[in-house]
Amino acid sequence: MKTIIIPTDFSPVASNAMHYGLEMARSVNASLLLFHAYQVPVSYSDVPIILVSVDELKKSAEERLETLKKEVEHITSGAVKIYTEAVMGNFSDELENICQKITPFAVVMGSKGSAGIERVLFGSNTLAAIKHITWPVIAVPPGKTYGNGIQKIGFACDFRNIVETTPAAAILEIVKAFDAELHVLNVDYHDKHFKPDTPEQSVMLHTLLESAKPEYHFIEHRDVEDGINEFADKNNLDLLITIPKKHKLLEGLFHRSSTKELIVQSHVPVMCIHE
Repeated sequence: MKTIIIPTDFSPVASNAMHYGLEMARSVNASLLLFHAYQVPVSYSDVPIILVSVDELKKSAEERLETLKKEVEHITSGAVKIYTEAVMGNFSDELENICQKITPFAVVMGSKGSAGIERVLFGSNTLAAIKHITWPVIAVPPGKTYGNGIQKIGFACDFRNIVETTPAAAILEIVKAFDAELHVLNVDYHDKHFKPDTPEQSVMLHTLLESAKPEYHFIEHRDVEDGINEFADKNNLDLLITIPKKHKLLEGLFHRSSTKELIVQSHVPVMCIHE
């Protein structure tokens, strides 16, 4: 059975992502794992002082997760199996550990908070998850609901090193799971990125994704992320797929990168799948 992992820090943005993930779980017949990683707060003076006991933190985390679990069970009338996991440690490391154990269908998180510290903390956790784990991560914009489901999926592609960098099997699995349309999006401006092998690379991509019967869209725009987001909004896409490594996310999470900019700017959920 498929499992969707919902990391939570119990904030509003995490709650919104949880409800989005819940509806997704219903649509693909998946179970839900509510996951929380906590760390011991320490006051640094001349001598580090632990402010709260580990037992108290563990008890608090488990109680809050149990409250969320009951909320979800009430919403679904028990139709979706709900599990919880509270662990002490670094968020990215512990999330990777739990992913290795259960091989999730996807990890669903908020893309950023609404303001202030929530934007900084939860947004950075989402980007860290995208950087460190190889399973699909879906970044859900604040206030975004699942609505009528995922019917139209966009895949951002630059037609470079297609065979080596395109996770075709994962993309096809996602499209099949939602029985969705696949739209391949390529953004260029006056053929600035057109290379001698671009036509050959586009043929290779079509061969890899042929079973999904993709539609191709060549978008004329100076800025790749803006071009994709404008297309997504105008054409009512429900999900955007991007490849973080290909978009140089690993060069530095907090430097400008196509993937980060796409996630931060998008009004549409962005799914990151590693090559």
